[in-house]
Amino acid sequence: MKLKRFIRYCAPLLLWLGVIFFGSTDVMSAEHTSRSIVPLLRWLKADISGQRLTSIHVIVRKCERVRGSCPIAGSRCDFYTESESKRSVLVLYMGVWIACVVAAATDEFHQTFVASRGASVGDIIIDGGGAILGLLIGAMLAMSPSIAIETAPADP
Repeated sequence: MKLKRFIRYCAPLLLWLGVIFFGSTDVMSAEHTSRSIVPLLRWLKADISGQRLTSIHVIVRKCERVRGSCPIAGSRCDFYTESESKRSVLVLYMGVWIACVVAAATDEFHQTFVASRGASVGDIIIDGGGAILGLLIGAMLAMSPSIAIETAPADP
């Protein structure tokens, strides 16, 4: 039973943390991601300015940070709401949020060792915001675990 619980809750979390760790390497640096994002933007709008390209590239990279931290918080939220803990939900959610911020800080620390990357307190704040978004989504899903889609009766 414990192995099933580990596989259901911890394995996806560890896998996602591995994906985030990989994203902190040189492979996902701004220099490398610009090789795919900039040509796509130029294809969409050929006369786009260099300054606008840079701005959009930064925005896309920051949105990726939110997308990275949101599932971590949501998955932990699911784990805690299904557990038989006697602690309040607010305390559990705060614990999840703090764990996500600590993970974000360690990710930034890891980036200090990568030549093409750098650490940023702003990125930790963005990750914390992504974790809050994940917690809100997880809480909403926990409140209504089965969302029924009603269909209208067919006209005779």
